Amino acid sequence: MPAAHQARKRFGQHFLVDEAIIYGIVKAISPKSGEVVVEIGPGLSALTQPLLDRLPHLNVVEIDRDLAARLRKRHTPERLHVVEADALTVDFSQFGEGVRVVGNLPYNISSPLLFHLMQYADCIRDQHFMLQREVIDRMVAEPGSADYGRLSVMLQARYWMDKLFDVPPEAFDPPPKVVSAVVRMEPLKGDYPRAKNAAVFSQLVARAFAQRRKMLRRALGDWAALLDWEAAAVEPTARAETLSVGQYIALADQLHAAGIKG
Repeated sequence: MPAAHQARKRFGQHFLVDEAIIYGIVKAISPKSGEVVVEIGPGLSALTQPLLDRLPHLNVVEIDRDLAARLRKRHTPERLHVVEADALTVDFSQFGEGVRVVGNLPYNISSPLLFHLMQYADCIRDQHFMLQREVIDRMVAEPGSADYGRLSVMLQARYWMDKLFDVPPEAFDPPPKVVSAVVRMEPLKGDYPRAKNAAVFSQLVARAFAQRRKMLRRALGDWAALLDWEAAAVEPTARAETLSVGQYIALADQLHAAGIKG
């Protein structure tokens, strides 16, 4: 028997141990034979084994070399493909098309990882993640709410998202100091509104929310004079949190047309 693994703070490790929660997550994912599934941060296999019970093959991304070694000893490469790497550096297009990504994401890299995955949205079918509830509340927040911010706009411009259920701290070992939640994310496909220049859109949203207490026309500085606010249906006194994703796309397209390169 291998020695018990000690959770490592630098990797933000909190291992899911509640079987009812595990069952609920796997049920929400509903994996089926023939699907390409990638699990980020398999840890002690809380989700890995239930997924393998339903799939002939599973891919996992694990940064902890000790945990990666345990997984390789427990499963053959035909059953489990272990990518030993930081998920923030992984090219998810290597897994092909229609990829389903799942995982209990480390809270210390959750937002950067969500942004990293955005660049692979075209080859991803869906994502099911457990994250800090506060982060998921921001992800799905509506315009005008206190939780609505840069993360909301950037992700809602690329995904349909649904908060599924909360997960209490006692479902983990060691228990985190926060409540978690599970979210389903599906990349928007087909003819959906998309900014003509993704870099300009990203910079616009970042600049807008950097000073969210200011009126947007002041927060955007020299860009404000380039915009036709009336055409975008934005009030003169509007602040960043009041604009819809569609309005941000419209403003970004105006900046692109005015020569802003991003």
